[in-house]
Amino acid sequence: MPVARSLDEFELGPILGVGTAGTIYDAHDKTNDQQVALKVLLPTLSSDELIQARFAREMLILEKLSHPNIVRYYGGGRSDGQLFFAMELLTAGSLKDELARGGVFSWIEAATCGEQIASALQHAHNHGVIHRDLKPSNLLFDNDGTLKLVDFGIARDTHEADITNQGLTVGSHAYMSPEQITGDRTITGQTDLYSLGVLLYELLAGHPPFSGDNFAQLFQQHLNMPPRPLRQFLPHVPPAMEQLLLRLLAKLPEDRPVNARAAQGVLRGLLNDEFPAEANEQDVPASYAVDMGRRALSQRLTQHPKEVSWAALGGLAVAACTLIWAAWYFGA
Repeated sequence: MPVARSLDEFELGPILGVGTAGTIYDAHDKTNDQQVALKVLLPTLSSDELIQARFAREMLILEKLSHPNIVRYYGGGRSDGQLFFAMELLTAGSLKDELARGGVFSWIEAATCGEQIASALQHAHNHGVIHRDLKPSNLLFDNDGTLKLVDFGIARDTHEADITNQGLTVGSHAYMSPEQITGDRTITGQTDLYSLGVLLYELLAGHPPFSGDNFAQLFQQHLNMPPRPLRQFLPHVPPAMEQLLLRLLAKLPEDRPVNARAAQGVLRGLLNDEFPAEANEQDVPASYAVDMGRRALSQRLTQHPKEVSWAALGGLAVAACTLIWAAWYFGA
């Protein structure tokens, strides 16, 4: 798909979500005769150079990513000074919606979600992209029950200059790694792995590993407190899965798995143990256990009707960077 497109190529439909910096429409792409999600920068912010830079950066990041667990990008452009881009329309709800409707996930469902998320993260990391805002509302389902990672508004492209001011705390506080909280100059893919650990913990327990009355209390726990081991109150969780979560939630990046592929391998191994292929079946695909896990997840999803959930994508980095820790707190 071409990068430079005209807004005239799209017929705008209902608004799917509105954020601090952008509006997402259900739109008809007349050029390709398909429905898309069209993200348009708010006209009142079109003169803000930083917000424009973040919007344009998100477009460039999405353009170079192509993975079944990452939202597809269909090109974008500028119309009368207003930036916009089109992407895959996902109408089956988010992981956050499913948590609200269906409650906690079984370990099989959580492992199936985690395996897909880790695969998406590895692809992004291979291209130098660190998401920095992994959370349930940024993971949408397609109609087949496949998870798609969305909203790269504050993603870091390590191949380009960072447009986030040094020392600023960016992200969603419940899912932020310790190094994000302290505004470290060097952020690696391990920060996404920490967020993955928080997310998987929430799927299994129904709540994140840390909570507080305010962000200062929450940040202190991220920085200093170990999470409560899951098997203390969820004995059905396999020991290997709990061990993985504790490694993902390690305070130091170097104590976490070496990459997302390693985490994906553990989750696949758990699914393989749960769904072993018959030894006498010669044509069993290598993805048999993963497919069985996705079937179990799909059964869960069909029990809970979904609604469009694009509100979280309405904003850009400015909306996501709602937390800028005061200098007195860190002595910065």
